[in-house]
Amino acid sequence: MVYQCNSKTITRCISAAILLTAAVLTYSCRTDTPTQKEGPMRFEDYPVYQGSGLGLTYTPAASSFMLWSPVADSARVLLYEKGEGGDPLRTLTMTRAEGGVWATTVGEDVKGLYYAFQTYIGGRWMLPVPDPYAKATGVNGKRAQVVDMSTTNPPGWENDRRPPLSDPNAIVIYELHVRDMSIHSSSGIRNKGKYLGLAETGTRNPQGLATGLDHLKELGITHVHLLPVFDFMSIDESKLHQPQFNWGYDPQNYNVPEGSYSSDPYDGAVRIREFKQLVKTLHDNGIRVVMDVVYNHTGATEESLFNQLVPGYYYRQNAEGGWSNAAACGNETASERPMMRKFMLESMRYWVEEYHIDGFRVDLMGIHDIETMNLISKELHRIEPSIFIYGEGWTAGSSPLPDSLRALKANTYRLDRIAAFSDNIRDAIKGHVFTHDDTGFATGKPGMKETLKFGVVASVMHPQVRYDSVAWLDPARAWAAQPSQTITYVSCHDNHTLWDRLLNSTADATEAERIRMHKLAGAIVLTSQGVSFLHAGVDMLRTKQGVENSFNQPDSINQLDWNRKTKYKDVFDYFRGLIALRKNHPAFRMTEAKQIQQHLRFLDHSDPLVLAYTIDAAAVGDSWKQVLVVYNGNRHVVTIDVPAASWRIVANDKTINESGISQHKGGRLTVPASSAMVLVQ
Repeated sequence: MVYQCNSKTITRCISAAILLTAAVLTYSCRTDTPTQKEGPMRFEDYPVYQGSGLGLTYTPAASSFMLWSPVADSARVLLYEKGEGGDPLRTLTMTRAEGGVWATTVGEDVKGLYYAFQTYIGGRWMLPVPDPYAKATGVNGKRAQVVDMSTTNPPGWENDRRPPLSDPNAIVIYELHVRDMSIHSSSGIRNKGKYLGLAETGTRNPQGLATGLDHLKELGITHVHLLPVFDFMSIDESKLHQPQFNWGYDPQNYNVPEGSYSSDPYDGAVRIREFKQLVKTLHDNGIRVVMDVVYNHTGATEESLFNQLVPGYYYRQNAEGGWSNAAACGNETASERPMMRKFMLESMRYWVEEYHIDGFRVDLMGIHDIETMNLISKELHRIEPSIFIYGEGWTAGSSPLPDSLRALKANTYRLDRIAAFSDNIRDAIKGHVFTHDDTGFATGKPGMKETLKFGVVASVMHPQVRYDSVAWLDPARAWAAQPSQTITYVSCHDNHTLWDRLLNSTADATEAERIRMHKLAGAIVLTSQGVSFLHAGVDMLRTKQGVENSFNQPDSINQLDWNRKTKYKDVFDYFRGLIALRKNHPAFRMTEAKQIQQHLRFLDHSDPLVLAYTIDAAAVGDSWKQVLVVYNGNRHVVTIDVPAASWRIVANDKTINESGISQHKGGRLTVPASSAMVLVQ
């Protein structure tokens, strides 16, 4: 079964494949590419290396190189003076060792040199490439670099500390692209498009409002989710004077920061130091860092470093022996194979230990097997209990690995401390993601109420949810065991921004009416249970000029225009107020499914576009006794019956004020059009 949600669209991935050079395309047509059938043994019979030390281990006195390639007849290391061009300075012959490993040692200081591994397989030398464990590379990632990692730490790195986090449900994620945040002329940021740009403080737009990092602090989010910052293929780092853009979902070197975001992509140490500086600066300002990781496919297939070193092994094959393609990007990796599993685990552990990363968003997680994901979770949480892992519980195509074994959304309850995105609440709020003029609850479409209820309770079991009436739910049951396993969101980098979607689906509405709908959508996300997730710029009505799939579009489409913060300051203030409300009150972020089942009660209202519920706040440790939440998806004012009590209104269509906007004694409550209200005792 293909779980067809909104993540990596086929259009985006096919377009990404076009970025490969003519040489790659020619190579992909060869008929002598080593395959599983041509190998001396089946993939499952390949020896497994259980030890450590793969790749480069550097000291000033000596450096050891280790490579896993059980099918190679010979292997060597090529040392270069530069990261591109020129012939090798030296060639080091490697010796076969246990577990399919090749090894060699050079007894001198080779710091600063570049290197590549090359294997002899099937009667020919494969291409020289970095190994999967490379930690530093030269320009464009074609050669690895010998770097003393101890010299890459910014000042105070040894004192870097993760900001406090009480539990996963307290997380508010802000998904952003490094370049988008600073590249616009209104950002006031000097290091535009760079790691250091996002690390700048004191930046302002022309009207004096905070931008960049100061904006994130002012908004109040807890985690920044960075779109891929590992080394990817699609940006030519030697031509950064030319405008280039890509999201970065075409992996090249998994353990190396992307060079185009650094001040010098030629020196491998620079990108490492500057990315660490960004992480430390975010930590110093109370913000944790999530990396978007893409282990499910590689940017190249035949010419990928995986395939040049151990042909075919790291990828799944279809019944015909060709590349399986659940990623819709030309290939899919085989996480269930021991050495791919080992690589994923050790790679993510490396980012946690070396770069102090606080969490991972796993791209197309539904391609990976459950066992691998659970092993990764166990290992990372052993290192740091507060690490947060979440991913897309779907694929972009069919996979030969059975659904029952994969980390699909339907199997989330079988995952260990791992969350999945809820496309249920996303599409209930705004309409089906691939039907651009479709509407949802927030835009006045009846029939979404039960699906919205399922989203409000964070995809767990609840006695008042009719699961057979929840849209986009197969099988018709809860898929999360705990609320922390649900990412509650309405928009992300994929597909239209929320504002552009409203422009598409509500052509008859005025701007003022759309702003009301936009605020309602944000209010639903930030008052529902689960883990809140916001797309960068949603707090100032971000637009991409109507472009849905902007993965390689220019800055003019993708950039955040900080003038919009001034123009729509009331929207920013509304989102900031919602985030503070959520952070201050555990009623909106209950930690266990049983709490939601016992203490959240939906009220009975016949209007299909009115959803109201109460929370026994005191029972979950809130300073408030009771909370009443009302969502009105109608484009007109409604009057509803609410429990008689002395209520204080703390949120309405215009503002959030925990001290109280007005009083209400219960009975008949007037709810403005396209709005949310929160009342408390």
